[in-house]
Amino acid sequence: MKNRLGITVLGVVVIAAALQVFPGEHPGNPAVEEEIAAPPEVMSVMRRACYDCHSHETAWPWYSRIAPVSWLVRRDVREGRRHLNFSAWNRYDPERRAHKLEELGEEVEKGAMPMKIYLTLHGDAKLTDAERALLVDWAEQAMREVAPAETAPLAGN
Repeated sequence: MKNRLGITVLGVVVIAAALQVFPGEHPGNPAVEEEIAAPPEVMSVMRRACYDCHSHETAWPWYSRIAPVSWLVRRDVREGRRHLNFSAWNRYDPERRAHKLEELGEEVEKGAMPMKIYLTLHGDAKLTDAERALLVDWAEQAMREVAPAETAPLAGN
C-alpha cells in the first residue's frame, strides 16, 4: 500500500513538472486607455475587489505562472476584461456604459461579484455590506449620469 502511494505521488510530480513545459505565454498588462471615473472611496473598493479581473492593472500572483493554474487564471482575467474593463472605459458608448454600470450593480448586489473562487485566495477582496451598498448606489447614480435620457423615468409615471 505504501509503495502505491509513493508511485502515485511520483506520477503527480512528473505530470506537474511536464506541464511546466507548456505554461503558456504570460499576458502581462496592456496600457490603461481611459479609466472609469468614480469617487475615491468607490475606486478604492473597486481596485481591491474588481481590478484584478476587470482592468489592465491585474496583479499577477506567483501561481499565475504555474500550469495548469496559469491557464485558468489567464482565462478568468481574459473573460473578466471581455465582460467589463475599467481600463478601456473609452471603448464603450454611453448606452453601453449605462448597461455595464447596471450589470455591475446587479452582480454586486446579488453577491455574484467578486466570484467565490476568487475570494478563496483573495480574502481582502470580500465586500462588506456597506461596500456592496456603496458600489450599487454609485453604479445606479453613474448610470443615470451616463445616459440620463435612457434611464430617466417616463413622464407621468
